[in-house]
Amino acid sequence: MTQTVLPLDGVAPAGPSTPRPGSRADRMRMPMANNVLRDVAESFGVCVRPLAIRRTDTHTGVTEVIDVPCGARLASQCKPCAERNRRLRIQQIREGWHLAEEPTPAPERPADDVVALVSTRAHLEFDRAQLMTEKMTPEERQAELAAIDEAITEVDQDLAGCRVRGRLVACRDGKKPLSRSTRRRADAAELPRLPVADRTVGRTFAAKDGRTFRPSTLLTVTLGSHGKVHTGARTRRGRLVPCECGTLHGQRDPLLGTPLDPQSYDYRQAAIDAIHFAALLDRFWQNLRRAVGWKVQYAGAVELQKRLAPHAHFAVRGTMPRKLMHQVAAATYHQVWWPPFDTMRFNVEQPPIWDTDKRSYVDPKTGEPLLAWAEAIKATTEEEAEPACVVRLGKVDPRGIEHGTRDAERSIRYVTKYLTKDLVEHAPVGSEEQQAHFDRLRSELAVLPCSPRCANWLLYGVQPDKAKPGLVPGRCTGKVHQERTLGFTGRRVLISRQWSGKTLADHRADQRDWIRTVLSGALADDEQQSADTGSRYTFELAKPDDPDVPSVRVRILRSIAERQRWKAQLQQLRDDPPTVSANEINNGEEGNE
Repeated sequence: MTQTVLPLDGVAPAGPSTPRPGSRADRMRMPMANNVLRDVAESFGVCVRPLAIRRTDTHTGVTEVIDVPCGARLASQCKPCAERNRRLRIQQIREGWHLAEEPTPAPERPADDVVALVSTRAHLEFDRAQLMTEKMTPEERQAELAAIDEAITEVDQDLAGCRVRGRLVACRDGKKPLSRSTRRRADAAELPRLPVADRTVGRTFAAKDGRTFRPSTLLTVTLGSHGKVHTGARTRRGRLVPCECGTLHGQRDPLLGTPLDPQSYDYRQAAIDAIHFAALLDRFWQNLRRAVGWKVQYAGAVELQKRLAPHAHFAVRGTMPRKLMHQVAAATYHQVWWPPFDTMRFNVEQPPIWDTDKRSYVDPKTGEPLLAWAEAIKATTEEEAEPACVVRLGKVDPRGIEHGTRDAERSIRYVTKYLTKDLVEHAPVGSEEQQAHFDRLRSELAVLPCSPRCANWLLYGVQPDKAKPGLVPGRCTGKVHQERTLGFTGRRVLISRQWSGKTLADHRADQRDWIRTVLSGALADDEQQSADTGSRYTFELAKPDDPDVPSVRVRILRSIAERQRWKAQLQQLRDDPPTVSANEINNGEEGNE
């Protein structure tokens, strides 16, 4: 018979046995009610941060509080809303990728009132030009001009309310835009140029068996190298490729993405490339359209590589030669026409100070005012001026995708896989080496200028545009300097204007119309949407402490129950759709009565 041997203090060692019911350890094992509610809400796709909106019926005077989803795009804020936005992006990319016809409808003929307003506007411009040639005193001419300009403003306001896009004439503010030469750099690669045709649909190819197909492209765009880093590349079959250091780095290797030699790694250029990556992508699409000769359309998203450099994946409509795409990428660059910021004249500890009398920032030692922004930017328009920096693309990886294949759907989800995560969550820091690489890049971003109004211009002896007291270099609140962006300033999701002819609001409306069509006859009377909803109801944001606003948990519970009911009804009607519409049933019942 075995005996349990207790230690000298007489206390049995802790083990993996179940805690005693009612003990503290047993209570700590119980999940929190708030976390359970959040998990259940996320499982049913209910917003966990709903906004309480007070809706008032102007016809009856009835006021009620309704819940509106928060619309967050990050899963860390609200997972259901973020996933809902991601699905909308998937739908948007899917509908516009392999189009065979132009998505933009032909513009309609202008209405008679639009033609009349444009004619009136033309007469006013003619009268204004004639007035400048007539002989009169400056006071009389100024009074006549003011009357004509007032009439022009009224016509422009009326024209803005009509079915017409754009503006006829730009505002007369008296300021001439800065003009610079548009000639290409001598050190840039050759860029082919073709007249751009007014089409967005790709070419159709014929196979040997007579089958026709219209392929599209999955494109990856990256920045150039800033120094050698530890990589964990894989082959097509999933085998790891040895790094330049001679070892194989797995997916969770602590050295993955860090420089081989941190001393020689160009952190400054890496930070500058991240800041201007969005503008560089715009330049790439402009060059590609000029090279292929038609309006290439794209839809994609920006992600963060392990080396903490942004790159982008795009679904491109149509296909083009790989050699041409590589040639366009090599010839693409973006010139930053800012005052020079390669040498810091001041440091963060002793920055320029604001002089109230001179109303400008001055040197803390000499008291001399810094160079004004207008003068500094004017120097960049001179004939022999050089840009502050030049940003160039790295590699592009195009791959043909055929419509209707599993690879096409897999590629769409590959493009949108990180939309619910913040940019820095794409490459999480998991080791001391990665943290040091992250901190070094952030320290470089902290002292670089992000815009003409950035406070960091003071470090380089230039006053920011529209300078005001209180600017602190190194603590600019711009998006570039935030930890969650790591230098990237543009939009995370990039959709060209003629991609699908629809916005996210249009796709949401399509989903609502489909649900209402399926649930017609299954909704309650008070859930039917009327055509005059926009004019009948008024909306305002309710305060959480208002007496008629339930707590957030109560509202989430109600939304869970409502979502369950809607899903059950939707599934039932999809499995067994009604043969008679709800309107016919209602009309029949009214006739029987």
